[in-house]
Amino acid sequence: MEGPEITFAETVIDNGKFGKRTIRFETGRLAKQAAGSVTAYLFEDEMDTGTALLSTTTAGKTPKDQFDFFPLTVDVEERQYAAGKIPGSFFRREGRPGTDAILTCRLIDRPLRPSFVKGLRNEVQVVITVLASHPDYQYDVLAINAASASTQISGLPFSGPVGGVRVSLIDGQWVAFPDFSHAEKSTFDMVVAGRIVGQNADGSDDVAIMMVEAESTEATWQLVKNEGKTAPTEEVVAEGLEAAKVFIAQLCKAQSELAATAAKEVREFPLFLDYQDDVYAAVEAASGEKLRELLSVASKQEREDGIDELKEELKSSLAGTEEEPGEFAGREKEISAAYKAVQKNLVRERILREQVRIDGRGLADIRALSAEVEVLPRVHGSAIFERGETQIMGVTTLNMLRMEQQVDSLSPHTRKRYMHNYNFPPFSTGETGRVGSPKRREIGHGMLAERALVPVLPSREEFPYAIRQVSEALGSNGSTSMGSVCASTLSLLNAGVPLRAPVAGIAMGLVSAEIDGEMKYAALTDILGAEDAFGDMDFKVAGTREFVTAIQLDTKLDGIPASVLGGALKQAREARFHILDVMLEAIDTPDEMSPFAPRVISVQVPVDKIGEVIGPKGKMINQIQEDTGADISIEDDGTVFIGATDGPSAEAARAAVNAIANPQMPEVGERFLGTVVKTTTFGAFISLLPGKDGLLHISEVRKLVGGKRIDVVDDVLAVGQKVQVELKEIDPRGKLSLAVVLTEEQQAAAEAAASEGTSSSSSSEGESDSRPRRRGGRGDNGGRRPRREDDDAPRPRRRRRTHHDDNVESGTNTREAKELVDSAKASEGASNSSEEA
Repeated sequence: MEGPEITFAETVIDNGKFGKRTIRFETGRLAKQAAGSVTAYLFEDEMDTGTALLSTTTAGKTPKDQFDFFPLTVDVEERQYAAGKIPGSFFRREGRPGTDAILTCRLIDRPLRPSFVKGLRNEVQVVITVLASHPDYQYDVLAINAASASTQISGLPFSGPVGGVRVSLIDGQWVAFPDFSHAEKSTFDMVVAGRIVGQNADGSDDVAIMMVEAESTEATWQLVKNEGKTAPTEEVVAEGLEAAKVFIAQLCKAQSELAATAAKEVREFPLFLDYQDDVYAAVEAASGEKLRELLSVASKQEREDGIDELKEELKSSLAGTEEEPGEFAGREKEISAAYKAVQKNLVRERILREQVRIDGRGLADIRALSAEVEVLPRVHGSAIFERGETQIMGVTTLNMLRMEQQVDSLSPHTRKRYMHNYNFPPFSTGETGRVGSPKRREIGHGMLAERALVPVLPSREEFPYAIRQVSEALGSNGSTSMGSVCASTLSLLNAGVPLRAPVAGIAMGLVSAEIDGEMKYAALTDILGAEDAFGDMDFKVAGTREFVTAIQLDTKLDGIPASVLGGALKQAREARFHILDVMLEAIDTPDEMSPFAPRVISVQVPVDKIGEVIGPKGKMINQIQEDTGADISIEDDGTVFIGATDGPSAEAARAAVNAIANPQMPEVGERFLGTVVKTTTFGAFISLLPGKDGLLHISEVRKLVGGKRIDVVDDVLAVGQKVQVELKEIDPRGKLSLAVVLTEEQQAAAEAAASEGTSSSSSSEGESDSRPRRRGGRGDNGGRRPRREDDDAPRPRRRRRTHHDDNVESGTNTREAKELVDSAKASEGASNSSEEA
């Protein structure tokens, strides 16, 4: 039986001393009924197991002409078997996509969507299934290339291929497709996607960058400050973009090679243009100067209300009504689309010709800024940051490290200490909409803000807290994600988090057009929502005063000149510095931690003592938590984190842990607030420290009741009761003898009880003097003690105790207990003899 006809193409990425990476595209073996199906592999050499994933592209048979957008869907399916895992869910089956999968979907969608022909309304679905995952390779960039390859051979009108590469700056070299293990040495990490659009004068491929997702790493601060590595400044980032173009060209050529032999013929699909030229001309003539005036209104709400009102007037005049149809009756959608296109052209023309923007600002001007901290009661940290009509509230919550997020994905990272959540409710734009679980956009924006802040967070050792940061978009008119970065910095400082440096973010835009026969570009600082929609580029930059921490770029152009991109980066840096100045006026150093936030301290214990601290079935650690009110978590390396809402509780828990793991013998004269753990006929055993008990003899217990005679220790002390004691003696065998310590209130109560007992005794003696003296010393009953009034009451049965077992628990051996019992009996006999005498 003959096997399937398999077509493949591959390319080898050479990273010099960092090794080679082979990317292989294969089709004809899997998913044959899909319009396009490609299996992509990433490995170092033939012996390397590598990472493999399947990408399929399919299209709907009929167009969705009711849509005014291109219905493209990208799904990433992480199969746990790819990493040899069984899902941890109750049903042991994959459920909704995780954060990594959603972020990969966005990475694929952003460069793929603008590559389809304009006007396509057939549903297109790209599904990526991860089949095998190497623990040291990231699959997301491989998925960009696989999605492009499967779409390229599917017969869809697609202007690809699109190549994607991850490059990391390691020891001054840009390394393509780095391993996870390289992250500790990388100062900057970039995912860049683009396509070949022609040839340069020197014969090299002209690559247009379509998408960038970049970040500094957790190790950046350490590498730059302590090891002298290259800081990721704007100039270094621009160099990285140029370096990525070479690798993108290689990947695009490999995909083209596959398509040359395996691609299906491009099918004819109905295209639905937004409007026809005659409609555009009529709308442009009818809107005229009135629309131009409305576009110069600074207030978003006032401007949009006026624009919407004018649009309805145009619809009425051009399309007419059912009773009186107009020239363009039934073409209302075209009128709306043409009206939006007229707006776009007017905005862009004004910017390029007059250097004036919608709200009257110059190209590099920033809207009014406002920063405020401690805006909410009881929370651990809070802040509000406003930039024009964009308003973001940041809220910080601190907790024990055991509250960090557990990550169940194909990544080797299984937990996250810093969690950033971004919420974008519909009221932030004055609209209604669904409120509930986060959408992909919200997850993506939250991750962008998280990446911007991670490089400046203190280490786990410096600040042993799990940190949850929530960004609430309360008002939106341009770049809520960068506003979230600013609000989060303020909130974290307000919560007392010792950031290494404050971080601010700014959103940049770009407008380009041919004016008077010359191509002109204008970079815009702090773009509005409308400028984002009408512009050619959305460029978000976050960073400190010293280097860039995060970048996100999406462009609609087939390439941006290096000089233009460099100018936009410089303009963004100047804006970032200005925003940092305003933020630092509100708060420039970490505040004191909120009284409602837990205080976390750490203790290092020997690894072989971890079991003793935990105790059998968690008995010891649970007892410490119950006694002190603190929360305790233990790491595998012996680090014990102790958290409590007040300092004394945390210190008490630390002392208890140290007493077990780093025991020290108490000193004579040292006082303790002990806990009664056991009572006996000769006294009570008091727990001073975990594992350290001492005996409070019955003669000392009597002091608690003014020295009165007691028959049962339980009448005075109960198990679990707290009592202040002092270490009186340590015998040669290490046994502890205790003395009771009375407070002033206890001393007064004991003296009162003693005086009451004395007065009662005196009155009894006076009465006996008036009566004839009994014979027999103790009475006529043969020397037996006179019967008491309460002798008829049932006496408690003395429970038999196994002294060996009891004394093992209490820390006192059997012989010692017997000596104490004999001593007590002798003392009692001496007392009786004195009474008889």
